[in-house]
Amino acid sequence: MGGLLPFSRAIDAVNERIGKLCAWLVLAAVLISAGNATIRKVFNMSSNAWLELQWYLFGVVFMLGAAWTMKANEHVRVDVVSSRLAKTTRDRIEVIGLIAFFFPFVLLHIYYSWPFFVTSFRTQEWSTNAGGLIIWPAKFMVLFGFVLLALQGVSELIKRIAIMRGELEEKDEMKGHAAEVAHVVEAIDPDAAKKLDVKH
Repeated sequence: MGGLLPFSRAIDAVNERIGKLCAWLVLAAVLISAGNATIRKVFNMSSNAWLELQWYLFGVVFMLGAAWTMKANEHVRVDVVSSRLAKTTRDRIEVIGLIAFFFPFVLLHIYYSWPFFVTSFRTQEWSTNAGGLIIWPAKFMVLFGFVLLALQGVSELIKRIAIMRGELEEKDEMKGHAAEVAHVVEAIDPDAAKKLDVKH
């Protein structure tokens, strides 16, 4: 696994950089949304292009930020259940989940997103709204977002196997999430919390 860890780190670095750039798009979307609302109320004017742009920005943030969210281990999990299991069992569940569920889901979306984008690009599809924007760049972001997510899944699989083999130490933030779950479990069932292997 040692040879694959640099590849994993490269994927992490790319997705983190893209994710941080996308975070600025949230500010842009808020400013555009506020500007649209202000102009509509004050001047009784509106623009489909600016309205669609804020939708596009939201889509870009959601699609391109998903991989960074996965890298930061901030996606929705069922840790309250899995945290009751042994560390080795949780690691195996993580690997099985990636291989059996995550990759089929993401690859299926890439498979269907490709013609979805290509058709739009070839026809130079535009919005049906008057003064609207060209559509194919938004459809490309769907495809690109799932590609980034698939790559991050590869990175997470490499890291998880390396952790299981003792070649990589689990990140502090991942331990932090487990500790947070331990506190929740302790509040619900103090006896169950004592069985957890997370220090808190």
